[in-house]
Amino acid sequence: MRPFPWLLGLCSLLSQLTAAEPCRIEIVEQGTDWVVPGVELRTQHGVRFVSDNAGVIALDLPELMGREIWLEVIGQGYGVKADGFGYRGVRLKPAPGKRLKVEVTRTILARRLGRLTGAGLFAESQKVGEQLDWKESGVLGSDSVVTTTVGGKLLWFWGDTNLPHYPLGIFNVSGATTEKFSPPTQPPLRPPYKYFTNRPAAKDEERPRGVADIPGAGPTWIWGLVTLPDAKGALHTVCSAVKVKGEMHAYRWDLAEWDPHEELFHPLSTVWTEGVDQTKAPVMPDGHAVPWTDRAGRRWILFCNPFPTLRTPATYEGWKNPETWRTLTPDPVAVTAEGENIKPHGGHIAWHPWCRKWLALFTQKGGKPSFLGEIWLAEADAPTGPWINARKVLSHDDYTFYNPVLHPEFFRDDSPIIHFEGTYTVTFSGNKQPTPRWDYNQVLYQLDLSLPPFDKTK
Repeated sequence: MRPFPWLLGLCSLLSQLTAAEPCRIEIVEQGTDWVVPGVELRTQHGVRFVSDNAGVIALDLPELMGREIWLEVIGQGYGVKADGFGYRGVRLKPAPGKRLKVEVTRTILARRLGRLTGAGLFAESQKVGEQLDWKESGVLGSDSVVTTTVGGKLLWFWGDTNLPHYPLGIFNVSGATTEKFSPPTQPPLRPPYKYFTNRPAAKDEERPRGVADIPGAGPTWIWGLVTLPDAKGALHTVCSAVKVKGEMHAYRWDLAEWDPHEELFHPLSTVWTEGVDQTKAPVMPDGHAVPWTDRAGRRWILFCNPFPTLRTPATYEGWKNPETWRTLTPDPVAVTAEGENIKPHGGHIAWHPWCRKWLALFTQKGGKPSFLGEIWLAEADAPTGPWINARKVLSHDDYTFYNPVLHPEFFRDDSPIIHFEGTYTVTFSGNKQPTPRWDYNQVLYQLDLSLPPFDKTK
């Protein structure tokens, strides 16, 4: 009896699907079983796998199935003990449909929660049939974030942004909103961004768009994002916008305002343009905007990166008028408990209600082992310093983590937990092997200030 051709075809297809089923590997933190995103397992023939936001890797190499293999572990703050020859890795025996677990030890104070931006946040999980409800944003990479809260929503804006359809992406600021978002108490991290997108014709694809079309050649970056009341109590979301050309050379600074109806930033005024007599820009409302009330009860906005360099009144009218701005000269270093001076590159400050201290988070300039990959946290009694008890909370091997920012919108007076993010990139590192999917994206961490070495500071 001859089998029906369609039955043979179906059997062949089912056989292929069974053979192609990946081996599921879960990366967890030793002692807690907390899943660890961003850990790379590298085979002996150079194939690289990186755990997604659920800590999952889908190993799908037919040539390695059913045999013992060695996988090098590269964790950027997570790892395994070296063997007698100095190799850091694990031995596994993968098989189609098999479930394996790899335990890694955290060597940094901060705990990695996952990526906030980019593509494939759950790509590995989806290969094994999990997290199938996750929808892609259309963003591959995002540089440096600023945020503000308006009407119960959190606005997020990023710098240069990579898209899938062409090497040149968004160079005039991408943005998104979230509602009622807070980092998870249990993994995985699922950032609920609603990106500002184009309004495509029927034949076009909807994709994230730029929101700050400030006139002039070159990219636009925005800083000092803040929402301020005017004299009548109406709220305005505003920022400073810098135009750059060449190798990050700024040639103009504007003040700009967010139009919530058009969902665009519009320029209000040009504060400075490079010229023969004006080769250097004045101190601008740059970096991050931090609210502060002085002892006399006067409300100000401090502009910090990481320490305050400018103060403006905490009103729309005061922010718009450069004559009301006051330049500040911060102490340029933070000091460890042992008396070592740490020089910051960039970062952010915020008041934490639980420890009742001002916190400064910053990238160390010229740090080790990574030149711009070492992240420190210091404290002070005032936003102007002095900054003391600096401790390294995050370290990288030959990688950069720049423009770190605290998230005071997630701080609580009954919780010692803080959250921060930064841009994870090979830029400025010399590293020629960017982490797949993770490079040039925002990564979120949490830190518990009730644990050593912070427990004595409360």
